[in-house]
Order: sequence, then C-alpha cells, then structure tokens
Amino acid sequence: MFDKKPNKPQTQIDSLIGANTIIGGDLNFSGGLRIDGQVNGNVIATPDKPSTLVLSEHARVNGEVSVTHLVINGSITGSVSASDYLELQSKAKVTGDVHYKTMEIQLGAIVDGRLFHDSPEAVEKVLAFKSNAGNGE
Repeated sequence: MFDKKPNKPQTQIDSLIGANTIIGGDLNFSGGLRIDGQVNGNVIATPDKPSTLVLSEHARVNGEVSVTHLVINGSITGSVSASDYLELQSKAKVTGDVHYKTMEIQLGAIVDGRLFHDSPEAVEKVLAFKSNAGNGE
C-alpha cells in the first residue's frame, strides 16, 4: 500500500576528499565517501554493495556518478545514477540526466537535464514482455 523506504544507507564515511584537493581521473570506491574538493572524472561505487556519496556545498564532479545513496549540495556535470536514494539539497546543481529510485529535492536545487524514475516493476514488465515476444504468439 505504501512505498517502501529506501534501503539503509552506508552511514560510515570511509574516505574524504578535502576542500583543496583536485583529482584527475576516475574514482572507484566502496562504502562511504565525502567529497569537499573536485573530481574531474567518473565517481563509481562498487556495484551490488551499499554505498553513500556525499557532495558538500563546494564540491564539484565533472563526470558520471553512480552510487546507491547520493546526497548532493555541490555540483555535478555529467549523468547521475542513484540506484536507491537521491537527495538534492538546496545548493545542489546537476547538469545531466538523473536516474533514481527515490528522490528528495529541497527548495533551490537545480537539475538541468532529464529525470528518469527507475522502478523495479517497470524493468520486470519489460523483461517479461521480451521473453514472451520470441514465442510466436
């Protein structure tokens, strides 16, 4: 009857990218990551494991972001995928397409791109339709 709450996020921050740090290249991580600086590359969490990425107000990512739980108060230029939960805080700015399961948007957040709701029901229906298509019916 009511939508399920998102899975429990990774609550521990394992890694921090400081405010005066600039990383050039892709960043792969697991667990929790907080970015206060800048990443010029993709930020990708280990698939099928809980992960949390927090972008502070001054954080910038120029690349794709793919995680389980994502909290944005900085800016991302690139596509975003939050497989479970996405929170756009008041100073968040995303320039690119956003894929999410559950999303919370605060007043002042900006998305310059398309929003795609990823629901497991839709995926199951598409897979069921494709599997029946080859039966000659």
